[in-house]
Amino acid sequence: MKRRRTALLSLTALLATALSALPAQQAGADEVEQVRNGTFDTTADPWWTSNVTAGLSEGRLCADVPGGTTNRWDAAVGQNDITLVKGESYRFSFKSSGAPEGHVARALVGLSVSPYDTWYEASPVLSVSGDTYSYTFTSPVDTTQGQVAFQVGGSADPWRFCVDDVSLLGGVPPEVYEPDTGPRVRVNQVAYLPAGPKNATLVTDATTKLPWQLKNARGATVAHGWSMPRGVDVSSGQNVHSIDFGAYRKKGTGLTLVADGETSRPFDIGTAAYEKLRLDAVKYYYTQRSGTPIRDDLRPGYGRLAGHVDVAPNRGDSAVPCQPGVCDYTLDVRGGWYDAGDHGKYVVNGGITAWELLSTYERSLHARTGHPAKLGDGTLALPESGNKVPDILDEVRWELEFLLRMQVPAGKPLAGMAHHKIHDESWTGLPLLPSDDPQKRELHPPSTQATLNLAATAAQAARLYRPYDKAFAARALTAARTAWAAALAHPTLYADPNDGTGGGAYSDTDATDEFYWAAAELYLSTGEKQFADHVLNSPVHTADIFGPAGFDWGRTAAAGRLDLATVPNGLPGRDKVRASVVKAADRYLATLTAHPYGMPYAPDNNLYDWGSSHQVLNNAVTVATAYDITGASKYRDGALQSMDYLLGRNALNMSYVTGYGEANAHNQHSRWYAHQLDPKLPNPPAGTLAGGPNSSIQDPYAQLKLKGCVGQFCYIDDIQSWSTNETAINWNAALTRMASFVADQA
Repeated sequence: MKRRRTALLSLTALLATALSALPAQQAGADEVEQVRNGTFDTTADPWWTSNVTAGLSEGRLCADVPGGTTNRWDAAVGQNDITLVKGESYRFSFKSSGAPEGHVARALVGLSVSPYDTWYEASPVLSVSGDTYSYTFTSPVDTTQGQVAFQVGGSADPWRFCVDDVSLLGGVPPEVYEPDTGPRVRVNQVAYLPAGPKNATLVTDATTKLPWQLKNARGATVAHGWSMPRGVDVSSGQNVHSIDFGAYRKKGTGLTLVADGETSRPFDIGTAAYEKLRLDAVKYYYTQRSGTPIRDDLRPGYGRLAGHVDVAPNRGDSAVPCQPGVCDYTLDVRGGWYDAGDHGKYVVNGGITAWELLSTYERSLHARTGHPAKLGDGTLALPESGNKVPDILDEVRWELEFLLRMQVPAGKPLAGMAHHKIHDESWTGLPLLPSDDPQKRELHPPSTQATLNLAATAAQAARLYRPYDKAFAARALTAARTAWAAALAHPTLYADPNDGTGGGAYSDTDATDEFYWAAAELYLSTGEKQFADHVLNSPVHTADIFGPAGFDWGRTAAAGRLDLATVPNGLPGRDKVRASVVKAADRYLATLTAHPYGMPYAPDNNLYDWGSSHQVLNNAVTVATAYDITGASKYRDGALQSMDYLLGRNALNMSYVTGYGEANAHNQHSRWYAHQLDPKLPNPPAGTLAGGPNSSIQDPYAQLKLKGCVGQFCYIDDIQSWSTNETAINWNAALTRMASFVADQA
């Protein structure tokens, strides 16, 4: 995948400098203490304080924390000049209390100077009596400028924080992380369709077939059979069997599958869960909105103030300047969705997201099993509900309006192009509500890819919004034509791959696929020969574009190909377009059939990529599209079975969708869905997709826990693991598309 994110930085720059400092001991082969005076027997030196009144009390360091602060780092105590050795394991431990109880201290080990990296952090909820906390981590760096700190701000009311026996002990044995994978029978923990495939995976040392029983909620056996040995699964390193219980077609709740002395987690046979997931996957976007307050009556527990609307401490998005030297104007770029767990907004990722959501609705208009009313007006509990426009179109318009605002104005250099992204000047720490973000916001240079994303999605919007708002449809089409012409004039203006401070770079050095996609959407909306000619003459048109990793923001040709295959049009040779989709689906089906966990995703060299969850789903989208084209049940069944992996039939035995399945991801990396760090904040809303296994494990926390991981095991449900456990708008778009397809098969 072409997306790469920079490690998220703690705002410890706001902390006070040390009151005094003593030389640090060098870690060696033996256990060596790195903290000086962690017992506070007679003095507080060399500990520093920031915005607290601190002193010794009964052999502890206690700090009176003022109320009314906004951020954790607004009040803190800490020690600088900590030495760390790369690859060395450390035990970070301390005793701490808080009065009144329930307050949180963010304990961290990080860099005391710019860029203020955080290498380990924990956020225990403190009691009045106090508790002892201990954590083990491996340093990713060599430094003599480390820092141990306790950030205690962010409370409306004053409170008292005490700490004692602070230790950072080097040379300890590294902690061995073993995920809790639960029972060895792995099932879709949410639901199987009554008339759909029903498969499970059994992890076992047995090499011959084993009996299985399907039990209802009362424990009675309702079906039985024999497993099929599959040998060692490369993606997990496990010896596994497959279980097929598809012959059982009765609806039920709380069923379990028993085999080899193990009982699976419960699941349903029915359709209700997918009707709910269809809606929850799209409802996710309302809470991602920038530039508007989120109403708690519409999303109970998720209400918050508007972010980036020029209300302190925000700098706001109504007049955002460019990075120095990029342009001489400001743009009003309010609105849109926050892209992922940060406060950035990116045109290339916003474009593919808007396309997939719009295509979810467009499929409902043309597919044999489509039901447009299922995402119609009043279905998503939005502020716009009741305006006689399908709610999914209302939601996507929030992003489209932002994309249109990112276009360079007429009369300016590169007029008609689209700025690549807008985000904070520097990375911010977690947790941080959008309304509390104090960073300067900046427009980044225009790019060909961003411009073509705008052209493609605006052209698609022109045809879908025309029945509801002719003026908006016309404005969108004009913007699409302008963007197309600008991209033709500047076909190789690419984003800087090193522009990754404060937000992801989203760099891409080939715009051939974006040109193809934009031409396809413009042709489908206008029928004009100039766009048909570009489609037919593009090298992408006849290329095999459906690889093992599928499509995403950096590989967009499939977006054009899928729409050309399914949206009615008169393109010469369209039968070959449709045949290419079916051929790709056959390959994904072959992958699924060969995979012991039954998914249409087998990356080269078993190297799972960033956001692998959505890549599984997008490959399933191709299979589902083949069903829409041909009506052949094998494609329907393959698409349905692809969902099983996401919902629990995987090596970790967990659902990657928040709120779905007995064991589900719920600590995704996010600054405001940050319950793991701050109990006052929520977990991600139900229907949020986690990124999933990522063999590159770029973040320090994943590197600590998952070093040497194999395929499916390169994932951890922790807010600190931004490379395996982030949330992102394009990932949820893939979930929306497939959840809607599955629900339609009822």
